[in-house]
Amino acid sequence: MRIWITTLVAVVALSGAAGADETAVQIGDAERGADIFRACSICHDVGQGAKHRVGPHLNGIFDRSAAGFDDFKYSKGIIRARRDGLIWDLARLDAYIENPKALVSGTRMNFRGIKDPQDRHDVLAYLRQFSASPQDIPEAAPTALKREIELDDTVLSIEGDADYGEYLSTECTTCHQIGGDYDGIPVITGWPQEDFVIAMHAYKQKIRPHPVMQMMAGRLADEEIAALAAYFAALE
Repeated sequence: MRIWITTLVAVVALSGAAGADETAVQIGDAERGADIFRACSICHDVGQGAKHRVGPHLNGIFDRSAAGFDDFKYSKGIIRARRDGLIWDLARLDAYIENPKALVSGTRMNFRGIKDPQDRHDVLAYLRQFSASPQDIPEAAPTALKREIELDDTVLSIEGDADYGEYLSTECTTCHQIGGDYDGIPVITGWPQEDFVIAMHAYKQKIRPHPVMQMMAGRLADEEIAALAAYFAALE
């Protein structure tokens, strides 16, 4: 079961004959992307001599495993995503830039995301220049799959009953390890409550594509989701 959103990628063929001069099809304006990236540079460095800041530097980000630097302290959410096998390919970078918390629940990245697709493509075209072999990274058309859900404040403000959540959790813990150990199924203990609620409602509304999770979430009332969120959040 994947907690992050599975992304469908339409592969774009590389133009020209094979060889050292072959370049990937461009869908973004790297020069414009450099201007947009200025907002990101408050936390992230890129280019010659780049260092970690609030976030890790982004040199060579394409096709790198999540939480790939030993000398940077990552959030529990990103570490969990690494254990689940998250690779920063183009599609997942696009999804993360659009809505970080929708792709990686529990990330510390305090950024609401870039909603305009062309703005994201331009930023990715800019970042691709700082890869070891940018000509080998094709830029693909992004998925049209919706990656976020807007919930009413009345839903997000429901105070979950952790004891009731423990009672409801037996179906969850038939798959998810209560001790937080990863055995091929994502860890959900210690999730921030709001992230848990958003994820479950995204499954309930069939925005997140996993049929079993859609069925499970579809049976839960808002108060029950809040109770589960409170219970699992307390299991640090």
